Amino acid sequence: MAALWRRQAAVYGAPMDADEPDFEEPEFQESEFEEPAVEEPGIGEPGTEESDAQAVSEEPQDQRDPDEPTVHVPGQREGAPEPAEPHLLDAETAATAEDRAAIVSWDRDLEALLEELKRGDSIQRYAPLPSSMSASQLLRYRNDPSRFRRELARPMPQPPQPSARLGTKFHAWIESLFGQQALFEYEDLPGAADEDIADEVDLKELQEAFQRTPWADSVPTAVEQPFQVVLAGRVVRGRIDAVYKTADGWEVVDWKTSRSHDADPVQLAVYRLAWAEMRGVPLSTVSAAFVYVRDGQTVRPTGLAEREELEELFGDG
Repeated sequence: MAALWRRQAAVYGAPMDADEPDFEEPEFQESEFEEPAVEEPGIGEPGTEESDAQAVSEEPQDQRDPDEPTVHVPGQREGAPEPAEPHLLDAETAATAEDRAAIVSWDRDLEALLEELKRGDSIQRYAPLPSSMSASQLLRYRNDPSRFRRELARPMPQPPQPSARLGTKFHAWIESLFGQQALFEYEDLPGAADEDIADEVDLKELQEAFQRTPWADSVPTAVEQPFQVVLAGRVVRGRIDAVYKTADGWEVVDWKTSRSHDADPVQLAVYRLAWAEMRGVPLSTVSAAFVYVRDGQTVRPTGLAEREELEELFGDG
């Protein structure tokens, strides 16, 4: 400390009346700075070569049979432990609370849909048939009663059918071919059920095909003949495409523009009954035929139903 005071006095100057202070230098005892003794490790204690060797000898040894073949897995270090089997969780355990809530919501929606379906079945089962039906409606009811009743209970607008418009044009063309032209209400347009005419080109081919049939050279007694007949207490209305006079009586004809020969004979049975009752002639004197215009074939179904069978068929059971 005295030496430090002197250096500061030389640089900054010491007060004139200041004497050099008396600094006492501290005395240090060597015993205070003795380094702690380091004990030498004994034999077998940690840190010695003997203890390291002993630790190595205590590591687990490979207990595999030396004769057992070793399978080498790429990327796996020799002697590495095999991976543990993954812990599989069932779906219920793995699902979170949010997942379980979504499943409950789906179940609730499904139950609501099933109840709605049951109510729909109930409506369709008890929906009464109308007191007046067209011949085409009668056939739809015969082919699929459940669907027809469902449509009655919940009517839906039907999209426009270009093929139906072309079917109407085909029937109108036949009328003009025979020099007859009738006026129709919209729901009774002939040809509305013809769904197999693709376009105007197809319509032209059908017209040419009809002219190759023997029917084109025969003059019908009636074309697009309207009728009404009561079946099972309901008025059935429709139009017969053509009626021809034959040697044995009459023949009602229905033009078919479809490629397949799958028309329902019940349609002809209704037309046949209607014409017989309109003319007041025995049913046995009226025959009926489908004319498939595309290939010119005429099909006359046998065993057509009579009134009793038709009324049983279309009763509101």
